[in-house]
Amino acid sequence: MTISYVNTALKTTTLKCNIDGVRLDVYLAENIDGMTRSAAGKLLETGNVMLNSASLRKNHKTSSGDIYIITQDEPIASAAVAQDIWLNIVYEDNDLIVINKPRGLVVHPAPGHPDNTLVNALLYHCGDSLSGIGGVIRPGIVHRLDKDTSGLIIAAKNDHAHLSLAAQLSSRTLIRIYDAVVCGIIKNDNGTIDAPIGRHPTNRKKQKAYSPGEASVGRSSCGVTVRNATTHYSVIARYDGYTHVRCQLETGRTHQIRVHMAYIGHSILGDTVYGKKKFEFNINSQCLHARKLSFLHPVTNEQISLSTILPDYFVELLSKLEKR
Repeated sequence: MTISYVNTALKTTTLKCNIDGVRLDVYLAENIDGMTRSAAGKLLETGNVMLNSASLRKNHKTSSGDIYIITQDEPIASAAVAQDIWLNIVYEDNDLIVINKPRGLVVHPAPGHPDNTLVNALLYHCGDSLSGIGGVIRPGIVHRLDKDTSGLIIAAKNDHAHLSLAAQLSSRTLIRIYDAVVCGIIKNDNGTIDAPIGRHPTNRKKQKAYSPGEASVGRSSCGVTVRNATTHYSVIARYDGYTHVRCQLETGRTHQIRVHMAYIGHSILGDTVYGKKKFEFNINSQCLHARKLSFLHPVTNEQISLSTILPDYFVELLSKLEKR
């Protein structure tokens, strides 16, 4: 069972520029979801980016206040396929469902990974009751976890629940707490990492935390758009060369905990993207688990607090560290 993607629709995007002097292909890639610099360059080469009815070249430099009109083919995906995949359900009612996602499970379909995802499993379990706000590829998905991050994730069963939970994410009242094992010994028992995050200036697949001298919220010295990001952490235990920490997200940027811990010199054990390429204990994916969630029920307004025990891979790693 697969999901097919066909370019059958034209999408027009209006983008108001908020920065001066950046190459237009770079700016488009930073400010349009899913856009790469090469794709932006092709749009510019084919005359699909306009300013005041004139097409622009990719080396055009941006001016704050300019309004660009971008026309592109929009991939239309068929509805995701329901698949009978076992789910570890922590909480469920008529409005939402909370899953304890295993490490290695992709959340939603995408080109290159069209099925065997959490969405496919939710469609089988919930039928047509998932919220449609996320579209046919992300039905019900309120927030996401990386493929190799395990733990609690919420899906909404109707649009009202989805909007309510999304508002709580935006207002920072939906509490998300993670456990992680990081490299090195963190000296302070607790701390806060307050560093804006944006795409890496040279590696488009990575995010980067920017120091005060490099960027301010909204822009950076290299033209990358950045957003404020705050992570609170506390030390649970220290081992020989590693630290078990608990992190609470105040914001929810892509790869936030992974990027922030690497930013302070304590990358997550097993994270080959932001840390070392090889690790002890045959770890090949980040040791990061979404352990607790707390939110107001979108209908009853009841405070819902959920937690999970640490998964086997995490417990086994801690056991090895304790024996060293």
